[in-house]
Amino acid sequence: MKDVVIETERLRLEPFAERHLTERYVGWLADPEIVRYSEQRFRTHTLESCAEYMRSFEGTPNLFYALVAKDAALGHVGNLNVYVDERHGTADIGILVGERATWGKGIGGEAWRAAVEHLLAHGIRKVTGGCVATNEAMVRIMKSAGMEPDGRRAAQYVYDGQEVDVVYYAVFADRR
Repeated sequence: MKDVVIETERLRLEPFAERHLTERYVGWLADPEIVRYSEQRFRTHTLESCAEYMRSFEGTPNLFYALVAKDAALGHVGNLNVYVDERHGTADIGILVGERATWGKGIGGEAWRAAVEHLLAHGIRKVTGGCVATNEAMVRIMKSAGMEPDGRRAAQYVYDGQEVDVVYYAVFADRR
């Protein structure tokens, strides 16, 4: 499962590699609009910090993918991470679509659904994801992958000065 490239109609989810470590990628993490719902907004990122994050996946069952558009003019458009708990057969997904030109075009959902299907087809029994309840686009993505509500943490974060809930979604291999 670790070194597999996942193909969709418009994307290749390929293992994140040195070639994906670019100033463009670091720029996504520094852009307040791109990371507005992410805890990454509280960190300062550099090429080195991104390289450290990439290396943190080595020797683990966890996955880190670059979302690469098949349209060569777009190239690397985002990232998707998967934290796998092999003992329990679970995986938790996170995604960042950094290339604004792809926003609103279903790229995030396409990548998410492909990752979910890949994980369920390779022995993962439960795939989860979560976000702040106000991140309507992410909630739509999780629902589009057949995920159902799996919990809620009331007033877990403060976003734009307001307390917001975190919502979790899940899909089970044997309940689809």
